[in-house]
Amino acid sequence: MKVKMILPALTEAISPYFRPIKYSLFPPLGLATLAGYLNEDDQVTLQDEHVERLDLNDEPELVVIQVYITSAYRAYKLADHYRARGAYVALGGLHVTSLPDEAARHADSIFLGPGEDIWPAFLADYRAGNPAKVYTSRVRTLLGVPRIRRDLIKRNLYLVPNSIVVSRGCPHVCDFCYKEAFFKGGKSFYTLEVDDALAEINRLPGRHLYFLDDHLFGNPRFAGALFDGMRGMGRLWQAAGTVQAVLRPELLEKAVASGLRSLFVGFETLNPSNLQEQHKYQNLNRDYGTAIRRLHDLGVMVNGSFVFGMDNDDETVFDRTVEWAVKQGIETATFHILTPYPTTALYERMAQQERLLHSNWDLYDTRHVVYRPAKLTPEALEAGYWRAYRDFYRWSSIFQGAWTKERWNERLRHVAYATGWKKFEPAWDVIIRAKRASSMLPVLETILAAFGRHVSQRMGKEMPL
Repeated sequence: MKVKMILPALTEAISPYFRPIKYSLFPPLGLATLAGYLNEDDQVTLQDEHVERLDLNDEPELVVIQVYITSAYRAYKLADHYRARGAYVALGGLHVTSLPDEAARHADSIFLGPGEDIWPAFLADYRAGNPAKVYTSRVRTLLGVPRIRRDLIKRNLYLVPNSIVVSRGCPHVCDFCYKEAFFKGGKSFYTLEVDDALAEINRLPGRHLYFLDDHLFGNPRFAGALFDGMRGMGRLWQAAGTVQAVLRPELLEKAVASGLRSLFVGFETLNPSNLQEQHKYQNLNRDYGTAIRRLHDLGVMVNGSFVFGMDNDDETVFDRTVEWAVKQGIETATFHILTPYPTTALYERMAQQERLLHSNWDLYDTRHVVYRPAKLTPEALEAGYWRAYRDFYRWSSIFQGAWTKERWNERLRHVAYATGWKKFEPAWDVIIRAKRASSMLPVLETILAAFGRHVSQRMGKEMPL
């Protein structure tokens, strides 16, 4: 059987003028995981449109497309193209689960929710000649999941080819989070067995890893056992976690001892009323500053995430947030415009209040305003969002943030990481077009390794690599 798997690209990612590095960071693990269920004699092609031009003149029997909200129109166009050529087309992913009726118009079969139980069921039905129109996930487990087909991944096209996922979902339920709808009808957070996770890590070459889990620390028992098992592997890794997890005693120390060097932290807002409104209770009554100092004391860089446009935000929110982040010495920051994704509690609330402006999914990208803010005009919100990026990454801010560190080597690493991420975007564009993204991985590893070498003020000893 000839199978083609496609991750469609966002418009910005295939622009002839500019290609941000963020679209060349990670390979499509979801599709590579599903490919592991196919037979050895199946001919499988996996294409990620973010990093390569799609071959649309081929003739696969089965086409599988992963759909996100901002790639939905592109995904539907590709689906229609292959159906016209006689292929059987299956669609899955977050957007399909959120709006199944919309997706079903462009597919022979659709998948709702995670694919570990429904994808094998579909394959059995498809081979028997009687596939169903809709497959809905009910059983949530990662037990028995086959090895990811990493042989299908073109490693040289990604800065971080060693990405890995050892859990699904998140134990928290925030109103604006898109993932909760994906797990409707079953468990919304579950993990691999620790031994299976460690075995997958052992299969990856080199030193660097990036955990793409929504919340790697979400199950403290699992996370602690995983970090214990990773200690001594010589890995350098990055991941995402919460303020609550950072402040939890001992777990962060275990993570650092196993190689953690950079953490994406969802601060989201400095306003407790916003946290309350969005039901982000895991951040309430947490000392952000203490969490950041704890990470820095242990040699971990911070990528802070912030969301603008919640109902208690006015025109002062942008400058206040940037000023605070710079003074805290956060190495990198990611800013977002609040976006009400379909089926989320936020979307339902705004729909009831008649605040949604349109349903052009291309613009639901956290860079455009798609609703009426409470205390801002849409124009002011978008302008403030772009200004926040500009102000945080201006040279004076980078140096001010670096000077919050005590040691010169820490200051230099701060400058190197912040400037490498944003100031050299034109250089990244050249590297991506030359298909040499992976050639920069040694530079990233060098910076990450250096962040863990200083003597921790809290632990009183050198952190092991």
